[in-house]
Amino acid sequence: MAKDAPPRWDRRMQQRLTRGEAAALGELYDRFASLVHSQAYRMLDDEDAADLVTREVFAQVWENPEAYDPKQGSMRSWVARLTHDRSVRRLRRAVAVSYAAEHGEGAVPDPEELERRVRSATAAARADYIVSSMPASLRRALELAYTQRRDYRQTAADLGVTEDEARRRLRLGLQLLSTAGPRSPQGSPPPGYGHTP
Repeated sequence: MAKDAPPRWDRRMQQRLTRGEAAALGELYDRFASLVHSQAYRMLDDEDAADLVTREVFAQVWENPEAYDPKQGSMRSWVARLTHDRSVRRLRRAVAVSYAAEHGEGAVPDPEELERRVRSATAAARADYIVSSMPASLRRALELAYTQRRDYRQTAADLGVTEDEARRRLRLGLQLLSTAGPRSPQGSPPPGYGHTP
């Protein structure tokens, strides 16, 4: 995943979108579509819903490029926040429809259970966002340790770094991931969605 673009790119992209340059939308889509789709899919666990959220997010960006404020963070973070907001709304609707189908029309799900599901989905998507945003050296160390079940010594050997450096990378990667936990009530974006992690 590409790192956050420099602020100059963000401002220039916003200007191009404001002028209605279709090529700018294509460039933005190429850069962030996989982020949007994977975040939406992680929250909704539904390919069709993730496709729809992806289309809606880029339509919203196209129709309202002036809503982006570079002072609030990168374009990447803004797009992630839009994705989060749309995914939360869609998740709430899906849970309500599912609950009504199970318990009869007009039945309303328990608000606490609904919020728990929203927080859980948000935390999972936030973790994915953090992993995709962290430097490749940290991401690779975490993949070796947790996906391939390597200890820090094996991770160091695989990466060609010292054991101390492998431990440092793992510790820093885990510290970043620890910020993914649910923190905000009512399904609002967790800290960091408005700023570069």
